Amino acid sequence: MIRMIRRHPLAEQAAEELLRRIGGGEWALGQKLPGETTLAAQLGVGRSTIREAVRELAGRRVLESRQGAGVFVIAHQAVEDWDQVLRRADITDVLEGRLAIETEAARLAASRRTQADLKSFRHTLKDRLDAAEKSPDDWYVEADLAFHRALVTAAHNAVLLELFDTFVPRIRTTMIDLLRLDTDRLHRQDQAAHVAIADAVRDSDAELAAARSREHLAAILAVVR
Repeated sequence: MIRMIRRHPLAEQAAEELLRRIGGGEWALGQKLPGETTLAAQLGVGRSTIREAVRELAGRRVLESRQGAGVFVIAHQAVEDWDQVLRRADITDVLEGRLAIETEAARLAASRRTQADLKSFRHTLKDRLDAAEKSPDDWYVEADLAFHRALVTAAHNAVLLELFDTFVPRIRTTMIDLLRLDTDRLHRQDQAAHVAIADAVRDSDAELAAARSREHLAAILAVVR
């Protein structure tokens, strides 16, 4: 089945889709890819987007453009470049920091949350779900951050909140990087994990709230590693 490419940035997503098909054996080593027009129609993008995607995969040593002959498959898997290695390392550092802050915040929130905090959870969870379904990455990131800030706020600990707020620019940047690496959109499909954290806080179960917060962030960390 051909997957239509609809997410931004288009060239990056087109490259990932071509890589998926190459890795799946659709084209053998040494085989020539279909022309730009054919690939553009299959992926639902423009020819210029296909050219950019091919250039990216050529840089990752998957494709090779041969003057006058076309584009050929030279590997079924990409060589991970240093930019991507460093991006993953930065995401790991930020997630480990969030584990320390948000796990304890969830524990405290379970015993200190107010009705106003619970109302904030309801609103931010709804906004996050809506954003996960249809918003561009930067809007989705802001909706996700709003929920996590509501969680830290509910701990009613000024130092934890200050740490989180100071950390937000790094979180925002690394979340954008994470979403670009997350070609299967798994992060947008973890609403249930956030609801579970909010439920544990609402039920005043401190250990469960801390465990669910830790499990949620650890699951993301495991994917990046």
